[in-house]
Amino acid sequence: MMKKLTRGVVLVSALMLCGVSYAEDLTANIAIKDHRFYPSVIKVPAGQKIKLVFTNMDATPEEPESAALGFEKVIAGGGRATVFVKPLKAGSYHFMGEFNQATAQGVLVAQ
Repeated sequence: MMKKLTRGVVLVSALMLCGVSYAEDLTANIAIKDHRFYPSVIKVPAGQKIKLVFTNMDATPEEPESAALGFEKVIAGGGRATVFVKPLKAGSYHFMGEFNQATAQGVLVAQ
């Protein structure tokens, strides 16, 4: 019984570290730091609604956006924003920071 409990705690801890947590909505936490997304690659199950929570740790604003995922949101420096993504077919979906396109790049991988 203890081994199963320990494995469960390890699995939940690993999921939290990779930025994805499972609750009512699948939630991916994405930090913006030094004009980059952390994590920059997010793996999620296909066919499930996704909640993306962006936390801007920079002092300047950023505008995460994606035509493929259907969102665009300006986030003030030090701010936070949540966007919802409809259930996706398997594939890779790119997003970027409009204000720092050279460095703020990310991909959501539905599998």
